[in-house]
Amino acid sequence: MAQVLEFKLPDLGEGLTEAEIVRWLVQVGDVVAVDQPVVEVETAKAMVEVPCPYGGVVTARFGEEGTELPVGSPLLTVAVGEPAAEPEGSGNVLVGYGTQEAPAARRRRVRTGTGTASANGTARRRDGAQVASHARVAAPAAVPTPAAEPAPAPAATPAPAPASAEGPVPVISPLVRRLARDNGLDLRQLAGSGPDGLILRADVEDALRTRTAPDRTAAEPVVRTPAAPRSEGGIRIPLKGVRGAVADKLSRSRREIPDATCWVDADATELMRARAAMNAAGGPKISLLALLARICTASLARFPELNSYVDTEAREVVQLDHVHLGFAAQTERGLVVPVVRDAHARDAESLSAEFARLTEAARTGTLTPGELTGGTFTLNNYGVFGVDGSTPIVNHPEAAMLGVGRIIPKPWVHEGELAVRQVVQLSLTFDHRVCDGGTAGGFLRHVADCVEQPAVLLRTL
Repeated sequence: MAQVLEFKLPDLGEGLTEAEIVRWLVQVGDVVAVDQPVVEVETAKAMVEVPCPYGGVVTARFGEEGTELPVGSPLLTVAVGEPAAEPEGSGNVLVGYGTQEAPAARRRRVRTGTGTASANGTARRRDGAQVASHARVAAPAAVPTPAAEPAPAPAATPAPAPASAEGPVPVISPLVRRLARDNGLDLRQLAGSGPDGLILRADVEDALRTRTAPDRTAAEPVVRTPAAPRSEGGIRIPLKGVRGAVADKLSRSRREIPDATCWVDADATELMRARAAMNAAGGPKISLLALLARICTASLARFPELNSYVDTEAREVVQLDHVHLGFAAQTERGLVVPVVRDAHARDAESLSAEFARLTEAARTGTLTPGELTGGTFTLNNYGVFGVDGSTPIVNHPEAAMLGVGRIIPKPWVHEGELAVRQVVQLSLTFDHRVCDGGTAGGFLRHVADCVEQPAVLLRTL
C-alpha cells in the first residue's frame, strides 16, 4: 500500500521566513526522483529551485504560482511505494529537511478506489480553530462523512461558494489571512478561486479592488472600512520579495542605528589616468569599481572601527578582521547588495572579475542567499544614476557605507591655477556608536587622498 509523505517548504537559510512560488516544475501525477527540483521560489534573497527529498508520485500541490508561503507550510505530497521503509536519503540538503525520516504523525494514507489521490486534513491555528492544511479543501458539513464511505464524484465541478458562517475558512496561507485582517475583510464572504474553493491572495486583492470601486452595489457583502485612508484610483504595490526585504532592512537601520554623514569633493583625474594606463598595458580590464574597492579596503585597514558591527545584547562593538565588501546593484527585481568575500585579499584584477560575475548573477536573478549576506562594509556607486551626492542608509548590521557620485569635469584649483578636472563627491554614512566624527573624517580623507593620488596605495600593497 502506498504511503503519502508531506513535503513542507524548508528553511532556506539566512533567516528567511517565507517564499513566493514562481513556477511549479512538476504536475500532480508526475513521478519524481529523490532530490529532483519540484518548484522554483523567490525569496527576499534570490531565486531558488527547491528539491524534494522523497521519490514517488506527486499527489497534491499546495499554492498557486504567485502565492507567498511561510516556511513550514505544505508544498506537496508524494506517494511512495513502501509504507514501512524509510525515505531514501537526500544529498541536496537545504536547512530543515533532506536526510531525516519524515515523522510518523505527518504521514497520510492514499485512499484507494478514487480517480485521484488526495490527502484531506486540517491543521489547528493558535486560537484553536481548524483550517485547511491542503490545497484540496472539502466543503464544510454538519457531520463529517466517514472515510469508509466516500461521496461519489460529481459529473461537473460546481462553482465555489463563499465559506459558511460555521466550519473552517478554506485558507492555507497566513499571509492571506493577515492581508484580509489588516483591511477589515471578512474571508467568510469570499468565494475562493483555488481548488475546492481555496481562498488565494488574488481573491483577497480582487475583493479589495471591488470594494473601492465607485460603482459598488448594495448586493455586495458589507465589510468594515479600513482605518487608514485610501485614495481612489491609486495603485497598490505589495512590498514583498526583494522590495519587501529592502524596505524592512532600511526601516530597521533607521530605527536602530544613530547614523551621521560626512562628505568631501575629490579630484579623480589621476585615478582615471591610472586606470586608463592599466587597461592600455593589456590583460583583463580593470573596472573603476574595483579601484574604489581597493581604496576602501586599504582605508579600512587604517580605520578598522568602520569594519565592525554593534552587538546590542552584549553592548559591544565587534571589529572584524576580514572585509566582505558589499556593493549596491540595481536590477529589475529591485536593489540588491551582492558581497565580495575577502575583498581585502584581492587585487584590482581579481576584484574586477568578481564584480562582473556577481553583477551578471544579479541581473539574471541567480544570486544565492550566501552571495547576498555576510557583508561587513558596503560601497555604493550611485554616480551611475547621474547624481553627484547622497546620504546613504547604512546596510544593517554593518557600521558604514561609502557613497560615490558621478565623476564629471568641473573647475578646480590645481597646483595654484584654475583648471578643469575630473571631480567626484564622496560621502560616508557611519554608525556613531562605533566611532566619532574624527575617525570617520580620517577614513574619508584617506579615501579622497587615494582617489587624488593613487600612488598613496603603494604603501599598502
